[in-house]
Amino acid sequence: MSKPPPRTRRLAFLGTPDVAVPPLRALVDAGFDIPLVVTRPDKRRRRRGEPEPSPVKAAALDLGIRVSDQVDDVLDVDVPLAAVVAFGRLIKPHVLEHVPMVNLHFSLLPRWRGAAPVERAILAGDERTGACLMEVVDELDAGDVYACGEMAIGPDDTADELRARLTEVGTDLLVRTLEEGLPEARPQQGEVTYAEKITPDDLHLDWSRPAAELHRVIRVGGAWTIFRGARLKVWRADLGDGGPAPGRLDGLSVGTGDGRLDLVEVQPEGHRRMDATAWANGARPDAGEGLG
Repeated sequence: MSKPPPRTRRLAFLGTPDVAVPPLRALVDAGFDIPLVVTRPDKRRRRRGEPEPSPVKAAALDLGIRVSDQVDDVLDVDVPLAAVVAFGRLIKPHVLEHVPMVNLHFSLLPRWRGAAPVERAILAGDERTGACLMEVVDELDAGDVYACGEMAIGPDDTADELRARLTEVGTDLLVRTLEEGLPEARPQQGEVTYAEKITPDDLHLDWSRPAAELHRVIRVGGAWTIFRGARLKVWRADLGDGGPAPGRLDGLSVGTGDGRLDLVEVQPEGHRRMDATAWANGARPDAGEGLG
């Protein structure tokens, strides 16, 4: 694998979702020459809708940058380095042999390598997280680290809120490190953990669990339970002491295995998100009626 140059003003960019757009725009604003952006192919979001570009593709086209959905096209542009942010696809060794790459990852490596580092940090009750700029290697998120930025995870931070702050920290880290020149990378140190993709089972609210654990599930986004045979998503809730039996309702309070959660924002199946008081005024749950 070729060694990344310590300093360059010309690079390719690989990324896909919204979080990769601020780094791309910041690199352009900082004067970096980006001749190529690689992202996923256009995707149909609605059954009968037209295929839509990824957020990164839309931004690149707005910036006048050539876009491809083929990683191998990086080999056809004269760049000594590529920057990767939330690309979501494997980069094969033959590409890395010719074009070294640096990846912006939203965790304090080697903790939470993989697809869902922000969500897994919240679910685990981590108090701190960060963004790391690392070398891209064949093994998942195992490359040596050039620089990291650290931050606290607030007790009520949602995944979206935390990801937005990490994007700001990571964007600054990426641009500043590339402008100053890549330092000597250091091997990752510490216990390796993996951030598997979040599944619907991860987001199911099992009311026998402690309130603090369920609160973390809700903060990830998309947490769900069952009310009167239909799915009810819980978007925000507050922690409380005491309360009814696990899964039982007392007004807007839901009992858990240890304490209670007070519903703040919910979404009945087939409806928009709404204030929990408005939902309760319409649904009129009986005292002691259950969720789950």
